[in-house]
Amino acid sequence: MEKLIIPEQNIINAVCVYIARQKYTIPEEVEVELMYDDDSGFTAEAYVNGQQQLLSTLNLIEALRMTLKEFLNLDPTSTGIELILDDEEGIIAAVH
Repeated sequence: MEKLIIPEQNIINAVCVYIARQKYTIPEEVEVELMYDDDSGFTAEAYVNGQQQLLSTLNLIEALRMTLKEFLNLDPTSTGIELILDDEEGIIAAVH
């Protein structure tokens, strides 16, 4: 499989769908901010109905795996996903 690059906005979209399903709402009701910190790595804050939810790197990967399976028809267990902090593109994901 050729390496697939997922841009930051698509990662945000994947997290919105992921959180919306957990909170029984629609993705448009979810706001997401992706972050990177040298100590904690890749994280995100999601806001739904005034409530904040913190997501770890593992949660971000899980959201991306769900997207790969449902929207791109890829086997999420046979793909490697690497989150990358890019100086120009922001937070992106490389799928191998």
